Amino acid sequence: MMLLVTGGAGFIGHEIVRLAVAEGRPVRVLDALRPDVHRAPPQPIPGVEFVRGDIRDPATLDLVLGGVDVVCHQAAKVGLGVDLADAPDYVSTNVLGTAELVAAMGRSGCGSLVLASSMVVYGEGAYRDAQGRRRRPAPRTADDLEAGRFEPRDPESGAQLEPALIDEDDRLDPRNGYALTKLAQEHLGAEWARSTGGAVAMLRYHNVYGVGMPRDTPYAGVAAIFRSSIARGQAPRVFEDGGQRRDFVHVHDVARANLAAIDWLGARAPSTVRAFNVGSGTVTTVGEVAAGLARAMHGPPPQVTGEYRLGDVRHITASSARAREELGWSAAIDLESGLREFAGASTDRVV
Repeated sequence: MMLLVTGGAGFIGHEIVRLAVAEGRPVRVLDALRPDVHRAPPQPIPGVEFVRGDIRDPATLDLVLGGVDVVCHQAAKVGLGVDLADAPDYVSTNVLGTAELVAAMGRSGCGSLVLASSMVVYGEGAYRDAQGRRRRPAPRTADDLEAGRFEPRDPESGAQLEPALIDEDDRLDPRNGYALTKLAQEHLGAEWARSTGGAVAMLRYHNVYGVGMPRDTPYAGVAAIFRSSIARGQAPRVFEDGGQRRDFVHVHDVARANLAAIDWLGARAPSTVRAFNVGSGTVTTVGEVAAGLARAMHGPPPQVTGEYRLGDVRHITASSARAREELGWSAAIDLESGLREFAGASTDRVV
């Protein structure tokens, strides 16, 4: 079964390719090697066919999809972005790129797709009120954030809400441009499945970290930003009060989830569309991750700044029960071990 990994030279894609090759799966990679992500050409993986090309180019897609049985779509522009000027690039790369991909899959007859989605499609995470009822708060206001009122409140009573684990059936409520493009990718994948009889597994990644994360770029993940600051001898800067709850999942576990989804797709009925949270199941805070990296790297303790970004959400943590029950997948690398490995790497893999 030939596997095409788009974005296969990137942080997550490279790990998927590495594991797939280790399992004896034939793999082809498509990657544009964007300079804002890749500081140098990646190390080739023996036995992997590599094609440099743009996901938005129909001719390139027709070429690389020849003989492909399943596509693992990782190519995307990630992160919250710098400002509104980033919006056209996010939409072009993520939305147009995915539209071109599924159109080309329709032409080629390839019938299985694993789509890299994200927790950002939910917006704020799940909450309960004092009576235990599920609630979804409205976006936080600039006035509240400026005043240091970071916790979401019940839109009816004004009372502070208790964070809960979010599951795949919770309401989707994207709250920034990047999140909108990830939800659009999901809709495009679903439309492709309905139109062609294909099967798609949409993996909603939570906070992925590990050796090889893109760094020293405004689009890097928060763990990479913290690590780079500490390596320079600077205190990691933590926004708000550091109490934002997240689920950090190791890149190796995310790659394992992709291979589990590929196998799951092989037995699906036509027009299957299914979303899966991919998280570690461990709730931690942004401040705790910064402090853990500082300790592991013997660096200065975090500086809690009180700064905020309007597009950020306060708490979002995953229930990955569906992935465990249906894909047979669960995370294997605990946060303490993963952060220790991440902190101790002499150099990140150049991607």
